[in-house]
Amino acid sequence: MIGLVFSASGPIAVTLAVGATGGLTAAELASWVFGIFLSAGLATLVMSLLYRQPFGFAWSIPGTVLLGPSLQHLSFAQVVGAFFTCGVLVMALGATGVVRRAMAVIPMPIIMAMVAAVFLRFGTDIVAASTDAPGIALPMVAAFVVFSAVPVLGRYVPPVLATLVVGVAAVVLSGQFRFDPAGPVTAQPMFTVPEFTLSAQLELVIPLAITVLVVQNGQGIAVLRAAGHQPPINMFAVTSGVFSLVNASVGAVSACVTGPTNALLTASGERHRQYTAAVTYGVLSLICAVFAPAFTRFMLATPEAFILALGGLAMIRALQNAFVGAFSKPFTFGALVTFVVTVSGLDLFNIHAAFWGIVIGYVVSRLMEPADHLGLRN
Repeated sequence: MIGLVFSASGPIAVTLAVGATGGLTAAELASWVFGIFLSAGLATLVMSLLYRQPFGFAWSIPGTVLLGPSLQHLSFAQVVGAFFTCGVLVMALGATGVVRRAMAVIPMPIIMAMVAAVFLRFGTDIVAASTDAPGIALPMVAAFVVFSAVPVLGRYVPPVLATLVVGVAAVVLSGQFRFDPAGPVTAQPMFTVPEFTLSAQLELVIPLAITVLVVQNGQGIAVLRAAGHQPPINMFAVTSGVFSLVNASVGAVSACVTGPTNALLTASGERHRQYTAAVTYGVLSLICAVFAPAFTRFMLATPEAFILALGGLAMIRALQNAFVGAFSKPFTFGALVTFVVTVSGLDLFNIHAAFWGIVIGYVVSRLMEPADHLGLRN
């Protein structure tokens, strides 16, 4: 449930903001939302049931963000053409085994440092929400602390679920839930005929593929490994490519594995049963796909502080694990450089800072920590 609430709140808000700024119609936006929930649900169900592990799929938020400037000078049909090409490229790279070999070269502490940098904002969001709306956020923080600190309570009610219940009550009592019932209820997917132009392909395909394979899938793989699971790296890429084509058919951004969603799906419960959380998330995503317009309005009707506090508290353990994985082992200097570059928001060639963080951190680590890399090869 928390995974779905997370996906259907902040990420949806980003999607709607980018689409609206880019001049997309309400129908095109609704089709986009339908596509990303549909692919998230189907990919999660297929992979989680096949491997009996919690493999949560969603859509590329960095990829969505980088579309903002492109939609200012490219037609939506040209952007959709780039979606199709990106899907084929990601699927092909996964099928050839290139992705797994590339991921094997990068030390895990450097990847976890990137994850820690990306997840850092979830921790600071708790502070921001508590400052801006203490009447909503502070009871949620108190519930999380109490149910985490008292094992007897946490055994029966997971701390994050208690946080959700208390947060909903705080929102209702504050009178800040404002839902607009007007508008469509069920999704009406639209097919946009793709237009393949060289300018759009050069501008978008490589950055989109990097956000899927490195920024998003890299986070998901690191989080799942830290939780004790064994993610199939190449199959993740193939599945992301296949469902990116599904998304493109209704004008939606690329599908991927995500760090935050998988961190939430592995936040509690016995490891061998955590895949059931992913199955539930997949089913709920399919329901959201059918009722995408109404559900989106429902989630956006909640105050921002509720979303920030809930997401931050749900992610706090994953943030802790990311820091431990990054700085408790060798490659600490490379991990530090990766963390700093990623946090800085460096944006070169329209490619997300997380990619540059890994690249620069890895290069610096090779130069400054050669002994650690020698141990990795051995």
